[in-house]
Amino acid sequence: MIQAMMPTGDFKVLSNHIYEFKKGVRPLVLYTMDVRNKEMACRRLENEGINYLTQRVNDRNVNLYFGQPECLNVIRSFVDRPVNKLTPEEDFMLGMLLGYDICKQCSRYCQRKGHIASMSSNI
Repeated sequence: MIQAMMPTGDFKVLSNHIYEFKKGVRPLVLYTMDVRNKEMACRRLENEGINYLTQRVNDRNVNLYFGQPECLNVIRSFVDRPVNKLTPEEDFMLGMLLGYDICKQCSRYCQRKGHIASMSSNI
């Protein structure tokens, strides 16, 4: 029923995210989607027994975070502002929870903090 109401591509992306979460590929998922699909997506997560929270991005989009309760508790500590307004530390935590590449997250953190990452092995 949800598939008929939600655009097919969006439904497939959400279904893939749910599959990966349930298989343990990632403990937390962030899915940005059209606000019109929010109710359907939340209903699907509720039917699957998956914890989630939402964050309005703008008039058209919403961030849907879902996953392990421990991860969502961390997200709740900074979901009160847009992702692009996160501190470097919060941005780093979010990236790590979402399973992003560790070295790239470290470089991003250093860049946001204004640190120059040393390419030398003499630290």
